[in-house]
This record gives sequence, C-alpha cells and structure tokens, in this order.
Amino acid sequence: MKIFADYHTHSIYSGDAKGTIKENVDAAKKKGLRELAITDHGPKHLFYGVKKNDIKKIRKEINEINRLNTDIEVKFGLEANIIGIDGKLDVDGEIKKELDILLAGFHFGSIPDKLIEGTKVQIYNLLSPLLPSIERKSRVINTKSVVEAIYKNDIDILTHPGAKASIDTKELAKAAVENDTALEINSSHGYMTVEYIKIAMKEGAKFVISSDAHKPEDIGRVEKGINRAIQAGLSVDRIINAEE
Repeated sequence: MKIFADYHTHSIYSGDAKGTIKENVDAAKKKGLRELAITDHGPKHLFYGVKKNDIKKIRKEINEINRLNTDIEVKFGLEANIIGIDGKLDVDGEIKKELDILLAGFHFGSIPDKLIEGTKVQIYNLLSPLLPSIERKSRVINTKSVVEAIYKNDIDILTHPGAKASIDTKELAKAAVENDTALEINSSHGYMTVEYIKIAMKEGAKFVISSDAHKPEDIGRVEKGINRAIQAGLSVDRIINAEE
C-alpha cells in the first residue's frame, strides 16, 4: 500500500506548527507525494488557528506554488472546528469559497458558538475518560454534533474521529457514507483505532490516511496509519489517497 497524497498538514499560519507552506511542499516532494493539502486550524480557537485576514494571502501563495510546480498539486484547505451541537463550524461561506478541501473535527479549546452550552460539552469531554456516566452523555451529544456537521456542511474529511470526543462510530459512518465524507485514520493521534475502522467498514465508509503534520519532516509520515488499516483488513480501494 502506498500513500500518494497527504491531505492533513499544518503550516505556520495555524499558530501551532513550524513549517512554511513552501517548506511543507518541498518536504512532500522529497517524499514523492503527488498531492498535498495545507489544512490549518479554523479561526475560532483560544490558542491557535488561522486568521481570517490571512485566508486570501494563503490562497494566493498556494496558487503561485501550483503555477511554478507541475510535479505536485497543492490544495488549500482548513481543519474547521465543530463549535455547536447543531453541527456549526467555524468557517463561513466567505472562507469556504476560497477552499479546495474542507476538513473538520473536535478540538479542546475551540470557542463554542453558544458559550454556556459549548462550555458544558467541553467539560463533559474532558471528564468523560474518568466518569462513565459523563462519558455516555457526552457520547450522545458529540455524535449528534458531528452527524449534524456532516449533513449541514460539505465536509471532505472528518479528522481524527474518536480523539478529543467520544463518538458512536456506527452512526458517524452512516452519515459519512450518505454525504461522501471520508473518515481519517490519523497517524499522529492513533485514531481511528482498528476496532473503529472495522465498525465503519461494515457501514461502507471510505477512509483517508493522514500525517496531521505540524512540521515539515512529518509530512507523509503515515506508517502508523497504514499499519492500522492493514490490521483492520481495509482494502486499498476504500482509502481515497492510497494505491497498490
């Protein structure tokens, strides 16, 4: 199994990553990748995330890189935060029209659309590993949030499902299949797990294996994700960025 594209990478525009877009592209070319997506964090986070004023600047920079490079295609994307139980993301229509690819996921520290409701969800997710009763409640809320996000937004990839927030994988997979959303096997977080992959496979989900790189040397570093896919018995034709 070979990965020809890395669709989840971060640059200095994210605020928590080290490489410039050009440095990421150069690293991807050295790894032999044919496609790369720069998918910095959405803007509504307490500690990091792309600035809305930089969106057009990033778009212009990627356009120029694509003009000069014929051996790799660079996509402009964002890893949006799911910020509401109703599935709201922290990217609006103005931002979306600039993007080639849209990723979305849960992140601790994202700024909720409704402060009291959102803070409660964040607290539930922080406490759920310690308290089974809280875990059950948060699982229901998280699943509703992500399913609503998939139905209401044209999400290409749901990032690291299972990390940051407990989710009903079967219900998630059903929504993903109906809306042509790929579920990420994240090589940095350890999600989706082999068990989760098997559950989602049964529902007909498609997958993507990503590095979630926050520095250039980690671009295309997806061995852990590939190993999990193989352990789960996932065929190459179910992985959108893989080939034999």
